[in-house]
Amino acid sequence: MIDFVHPALLFILGAVPIPFLTGSIRKVYLVLIPALAIVAVVTMEPGSYGAARFIGQEVLFAKVDKLSIVFATVFTIMALIGMVYALHLPRAGQHVAAFVYVGSALGVVFAGDYLTLYLFWEGMAFASAYLVFAQESERAIRAAFRYLMVHVTGGVALLGGIVLHGLAAGSLLFGPIAGGAVAGTMDAGGYLILTGFLLNAAVPPLNAWLTDAYPEATVTGAVFMSAFTTKTAVYVLARAFPGTELLVWLGAAMALYGVIYAVLENDCRRLLAYHIVSQVGYMVAGIGIGTEMAVNGATSHAFAHILYKALLFMGAGAVIEVTGRRKLTELGGLYKTMPLTVALYMVGAFAISAFPFFSGFVTKSMVIAAAGQDHRALVVLALTMASSGTFLHTGLKLPYYMFFGHDRKLEAREPPRNMLVAMGMAAALCIAIGVVPGPLYALLPYPVAFEPYTGAHVTESLGLLMFTALGFILFLKALDPENTISIDTDWFYRKGARAFLWLSEKPLARCEKAVSDVSDSVALPLLHGAARAGLRVDLNGVDGAVNGLARAIRDGGGALRRLQTGVVTHYALAMIAGVIAAIAVFAVVWQ
Repeated sequence: MIDFVHPALLFILGAVPIPFLTGSIRKVYLVLIPALAIVAVVTMEPGSYGAARFIGQEVLFAKVDKLSIVFATVFTIMALIGMVYALHLPRAGQHVAAFVYVGSALGVVFAGDYLTLYLFWEGMAFASAYLVFAQESERAIRAAFRYLMVHVTGGVALLGGIVLHGLAAGSLLFGPIAGGAVAGTMDAGGYLILTGFLLNAAVPPLNAWLTDAYPEATVTGAVFMSAFTTKTAVYVLARAFPGTELLVWLGAAMALYGVIYAVLENDCRRLLAYHIVSQVGYMVAGIGIGTEMAVNGATSHAFAHILYKALLFMGAGAVIEVTGRRKLTELGGLYKTMPLTVALYMVGAFAISAFPFFSGFVTKSMVIAAAGQDHRALVVLALTMASSGTFLHTGLKLPYYMFFGHDRKLEAREPPRNMLVAMGMAAALCIAIGVVPGPLYALLPYPVAFEPYTGAHVTESLGLLMFTALGFILFLKALDPENTISIDTDWFYRKGARAFLWLSEKPLARCEKAVSDVSDSVALPLLHGAARAGLRVDLNGVDGAVNGLARAIRDGGGALRRLQTGVVTHYALAMIAGVIAAIAVFAVVWQ
């Protein structure tokens, strides 16, 4: 009997046959693998699996405990919902990328050592990038390249931190980093690891990759992306940095930052993306507080957030699927032709806004209560203000202008049936968790001593929500969306990348040409003359290689601009090269 089946392998190996399957067989297969993964997770026992020695260090392919199980449970459930939502897609590429993406996220969740974590971490970046490339528009391709550049940079920081931390600690095993709970006591390796994790968590100012790329992804790809990357980062922060004071204030700032930028947004998915930043802020703050209730709150809120945020992206995606429009200034009046989509979207809106009897009410409030118990009044105030702003924009503004408001007379209909079924599955879970939170609480890492349905809590929450609704009605005209572009921190690397390309194409290219001209006119004739004089130096091959390399460099910029297809192959090779390089670094350092 097999004691442990790694769900990551089910997805990664299960991605191989997808291109060879067609029709109903493919659809059954796409649903079967996530279902098997759910069974594998709910039946696994805590323990360590796959221990081995590598370059003199202990590596652990899988470590199972309550924290990893709760994240793996919601990841596999979300994989099932996401695949149902994407069943109508005829092309296999997105399905393969989604499988590898989910499998890599599960690999991170169960990773028992930093080397295993790093390999799966990079797998997530490349698989998710394809879901943006697959949109195939010019905007999407540019956003996907920026997404990759940012995540490769974060991966380099993470790898450097792992090497330094491993040298200092003498071990690659993944766990709490010594000194992480007290600011200023971590070594350089710890800070580099924290930076890599914070980038994937989209903590400002490292957040702009999310709101840049997610709106440009495919309709189904954005649903997967909303669920995995940032929540995987929340998991690793909870594993390695619980009680780190810096995270408390970063999380509180995130919660407000995302809400403020959402005020300015006209693109429906970009608005939802900013609310990912805001909601992850609650989780980061809870991990930073570090008490049992706070970590339970962060974990449970990650569970609920994956489901309701995916539901919101599915609702917005359904609108894009049938209308081709994504700006609020171009939408309106769809409640007449898409009533089921409206109803299901509003379940997600009530859940993210923490309405009683919806999932956010029983999870978000646990983080706020933990901050209150820890006597952090400013954090409580910031998180409460962010909660009001979330309802204002995700629960009121976005659905009003997208589904109601001015009727644009758009030709629309309900999306394909599989999309509605997936939305119904997520909506049912959002309600079930809100009504009966006990099963979720039982999954959490620590015993739960929190009762969400007290008279005071329900009254306070409803009062906040109703006054927010009143403000929306009174100031509706001031909230009208405008067709503008919001400038975020991505401005710096967008401009910086242009400056770098100018530097490469102008001064450096001219310098290279001057050196090449000197070599061709002076150095090579001298060497050829020396060879003819009897030194027997055959420079023909070298000369050809140098000239070929120079041509390749000169043609490189044009080749990049012509890159529209075949991108998966190029990045797969790059990922393999990165893996080999990472293994080589570890081998050199620890031999």
